[in-house]
Amino acid sequence: MFSARLDWNLAKNRLSELLEAKRRGGADILDLTESNPTRAGFAYPPALVEALADQRSLLYEPAPLGLDTARAAISDYYRKRVSPEHIVLTASTSEAYSYLFKLLADPGDEILVPRPSYPLFEFLAKLESVRIVHYPLVYHRRWEIDLDALRRAVTPRTRAIVTVNPNNPTGSFVKPAELDALCDLGIPLISDEVFSDYAFCHAPLTECNRATTVREWSGRADVLSFCLSGLSKVVGLPQMKAAWIVTAGPRDLQQAAQKRLEFIADSYLSVGTPVQHALPRLLAEGCAVRRQIQQRTASNLAWLRAAVAASPAFELLDVEAGWNAILRVPRTRSEEDWCHWLLEQHNILVQPGFFYDFESEAHLVLSLLTRSERLQAGVNVILG
Repeated sequence: MFSARLDWNLAKNRLSELLEAKRRGGADILDLTESNPTRAGFAYPPALVEALADQRSLLYEPAPLGLDTARAAISDYYRKRVSPEHIVLTASTSEAYSYLFKLLADPGDEILVPRPSYPLFEFLAKLESVRIVHYPLVYHRRWEIDLDALRRAVTPRTRAIVTVNPNNPTGSFVKPAELDALCDLGIPLISDEVFSDYAFCHAPLTECNRATTVREWSGRADVLSFCLSGLSKVVGLPQMKAAWIVTAGPRDLQQAAQKRLEFIADSYLSVGTPVQHALPRLLAEGCAVRRQIQQRTASNLAWLRAAVAASPAFELLDVEAGWNAILRVPRTRSEEDWCHWLLEQHNILVQPGFFYDFESEAHLVLSLLTRSERLQAGVNVILG
């Protein structure tokens, strides 16, 4: 009766069932997985709401690629390193992926994505009838792309390579040498850069580990590429439903891609007019929210590093950017048992590494967005 694209196991897992039972019982859950900035205690300027009251929003002006003023505001966010003509607005980065999978792949084609990374790719790809093939990120005191494994994963049906830059949850950037190697393959690149504003400067950035983001990608002309971002992370406003694609690459391919993206976008016209008119103010006033997030995540990471350094049985993996930290815990129990024990015995919620396709045990993923006092209280219990 239903499409095979929706043939997923919809049953709740053991941890979700326990969490629901705890909440029904009125337990105060110490949630160390908080990823919603609007619930994390940040102060949002009133101007962000006022920006939505623009009278121009009462006039419907369909613009498939996005209103000129909105695209110009995004160009300003990139300090004009990106032309407004190379920007496509979408309602979310998830929608951006769906556009790009439609653009680049036919049913049964393959998209390479990193592992570990955000588990949403499997669902987005299946909804577009394309196949996900993983390439590994490996950890040797820092995260790196296993380029040999990536090259082996390429087949005649490979249509794009996805990088999450910085990656979620590992917090690792694509390095310049890695980018060169990816470009050498001649396969279109999709770079998800939603967390690129949240780099940690705990060590001097050198040429070998310098973060490579849209500022570099957009200047390349050797491979077709698409960089994604949006209001959800840039200004901590996921409910505003505005994101974008920046196209780059050889001029003829870029123009051809842009025309086809315009056709796709025109078929949906999903980005609301009010948020497009509000974008200039949202990006300008939203800097205050972004600074709060940057301060919170940096402060939490600094505390976490010190706390874990004093607990030799645990290890905090290196993180360069983002909202998450990965804690390697003793293998006295499985990741699932760690999470279940913490929730059952201490009302502490964390995520297991296998949620993100970690290939080895045992890792817990903690959100640096969590209010500091709650993060510290939870981590102190974990470290014992």
